[in-house]
Amino acid sequence: MAASKEQMKDIYLRMRRIRNFESAASRLFAEGKIYGFAHLYLGEEAIAPAVCECLRDDDYITSTHRGHGHIIAKGGDINLMMAELFGRYTGYCKGKGGSMHIADRDKGILGANGIVGAGQPISCGAGLSIKIRKTDQVCACFFGDGSTNQSTFHESLNLASIWKLPIVFVCENNHYGISMSQDRHQAIKDISDRAAAYNIPGVSVDGNDPMAVYEAAQEAVARARAGKGPTLIECKTYRQHGHFEGDPGTYKPPEEQAAWMAKDPMPRYSKFLVENGVMTQAEIDEVDKKVAKEIDDAIVFADAQPFAPDDSVVTDVYSDIVEEARVR
Repeated sequence: MAASKEQMKDIYLRMRRIRNFESAASRLFAEGKIYGFAHLYLGEEAIAPAVCECLRDDDYITSTHRGHGHIIAKGGDINLMMAELFGRYTGYCKGKGGSMHIADRDKGILGANGIVGAGQPISCGAGLSIKIRKTDQVCACFFGDGSTNQSTFHESLNLASIWKLPIVFVCENNHYGISMSQDRHQAIKDISDRAAAYNIPGVSVDGNDPMAVYEAAQEAVARARAGKGPTLIECKTYRQHGHFEGDPGTYKPPEEQAAWMAKDPMPRYSKFLVENGVMTQAEIDEVDKKVAKEIDDAIVFADAQPFAPDDSVVTDVYSDIVEEARVR
């Protein structure tokens, strides 16, 4: 089933929030406002919004080191996100986690993760929890092409297929594992082919086309919610910046970069919306204006927040297992 006009508009809003947030993060990192590493989602904005449009508020996602887009698409608070990137005490992780560890349990966001492939087994845990509790929730597991060479990927798909866990595995294939191109780290062209080894559906789609991603995700989510098990969706896309901010990306051929920049999902999708009568250019401009203010306000908010007090370095480190048992 195709997305409704309201869903198409909502996807654009989420995409625009991600593009503006990440563009601001790139600038702020260069200015020294953001600490630690920052791996940006620029160029991949079509994927997470389209997938999350198919999810409910009580569904789960697992994320990656390149997780800002996932968090925003699932409804994360951009003020708290920006404060976390600024290392401030009011951020999602009290300024301790930075860019790669944002989580929001109330939104079903089970955490970005600095360990490549770590979200895959976490999604299996979420899927098993759903089965044990006998709900019809779903977990969308986002990961990159590089992680599909790791044991976590194969073990998780194997377990999910055996137990028919309600997981949608979403591979954001941006064609590079750090600086190594896909044709150098894999002998296959389509990562979705690996689904066959686990007897689950696998499909490859244009990851710069939100509607293609939405249609594949909608089918996979419906399948998972009906108790029929996992699906592997490969979204072919491109990372416009380097692996992290500060990486010049000189390993990417200029002609390749230019070809993918011409397929930038933002202007491509806005053109689609206008040509298909979903939004007028004036309406798109109004959304852009609204989102620009949201991001500006988030920066002002973050910059006004306090840094963590010195004694907080020893808090939130160890869990009191005995006390947690009492609460349960």
